Amino acid sequence: MTRDSSAAVPDEAADEAHWRRNLAVCVFGSFTTIVAMTLLLPFLPLYVEELGVKDQAAIVQWSGVAFGATFFSAALVAPLWGRLADLYGRKLMLIRASLGMAVAMSLIGLAGNVWQLVGLRLLAGLLGGYASGSTVLVATQTPKDRSAWALGTLASGIMAGNLVGPLVGGVLPPLIGIRATFLAAGAVIFLAFLATLLLIREAPRSARAARVGGGFASIPDKRPALAMLATGMLLMLAVMSVEPIITVYVAELTPDPARVTLIAGLAMSATALGSILSAPRLGRLADRIGPWTVITASLTASAVLLVPQALVTSDWQLVALRFLMGLALGGLLPCIASVIRHSVPDRVAGTMLGYSTSSQYVGQVVGPLLGGFVGGHVGMRAVFLGTAVLMALGAAGTALARPKGMRA
Repeated sequence: MTRDSSAAVPDEAADEAHWRRNLAVCVFGSFTTIVAMTLLLPFLPLYVEELGVKDQAAIVQWSGVAFGATFFSAALVAPLWGRLADLYGRKLMLIRASLGMAVAMSLIGLAGNVWQLVGLRLLAGLLGGYASGSTVLVATQTPKDRSAWALGTLASGIMAGNLVGPLVGGVLPPLIGIRATFLAAGAVIFLAFLATLLLIREAPRSARAARVGGGFASIPDKRPALAMLATGMLLMLAVMSVEPIITVYVAELTPDPARVTLIAGLAMSATALGSILSAPRLGRLADRIGPWTVITASLTASAVLLVPQALVTSDWQLVALRFLMGLALGGLLPCIASVIRHSVPDRVAGTMLGYSTSSQYVGQVVGPLLGGFVGGHVGMRAVFLGTAVLMALGAAGTALARPKGMRA
């Protein structure tokens, strides 16, 4: 008995080191794969033209199809990869995703025509999913009392990738060429594959337990999970609904036409920067006071901040409010994952987090469509006000969905 007690301290120290190391590797891998997925934004139309498309309208159309293809296919398979992670291990799914993305990104640099480009972008979405797989691993392998902070740190890495990707895509092609940029991205993701293979350690799991039950049927109280699926979709819808109209909106506020694209870029980046800064801090706060309270407060603050965005009279006001909204939104994704982690059995955590990822992709698709339609037919200020109403309804729904007796 004494021997077992003495061995417990080293084991606990080892577990502490392993989940922190797992988190570091997952942040690095998620950052690099997201950078690779988004770096082509600045030069995608140029690459489409290089692949033989000459008509201007066709270049725009093919660029949109090629960019959206990855997210479309990723949304379709996210629940599948989550289920397979529950069955065969979360580390295995990260190895698959990083190696698949490394190969797909390298092949995109070798595309011979636009059809191959779209097909390889679809393949990247099918084989990828490193960021969502990292969320599953971190959520299930981190001590529950530190899970929101860890997920917040991971979310910061993911959002940083979304911010840095287009910057890298603007710098590298003039230096090394478009095709070499894809090959370089593939090489960096391969480093993430090696780090995942060699450094991540997953706690032993019962194979039989993973195969017993599954999906919604094994969840005693389904309300928290369903509420978080809706909240994740609402979050991405709110963020993305402004994207199609923000440049036109800035043009109304900025007297100098030459500054329109600069201010629009700052407004978009300000939201991401605010979220990067706040995500770990709000995650740590959620570990102390409970994720439900943070989610409700974040949705309420976002709804309040959207109203003055519809009433601004200068561009700097819009940029400042978008930054504050980013600060409010930063805690949502890690808290959503934390609630799901605490509300479902471990054997289906990957499946449910996969559904959560898919719901967020739905918001990413619906948001721009809805924002563009409302902005074009009702007015751009109506987009902000309508989104504020949706966020307020989401805050009310989250408060009502919290099970009685569950920590706020």
